[in-house]
Amino acid sequence: MPKQKTHKGTAKRVRVTGSGKLMREQANNQHKFEHKSSRRKRRLDSDQVISPADTRNLKKLLGL
Repeated sequence: MPKQKTHKGTAKRVRVTGSGKLMREQANNQHKFEHKSSRRKRRLDSDQVISPADTRNLKKLLGL
């Protein structure tokens, strides 16, 4: 029987916490920082918990 493969694109973008939640990086946090305020940059720096609606599909892609 073939094994389930991990979706590598998802694995690079998502990490799993110790309690099993999925975390992701914020968008708009790669370049052009000179146009963004310090407050906005600090806010974008924190990771976000992925919504429960998306968690089920993402766990399937990650093989969890």
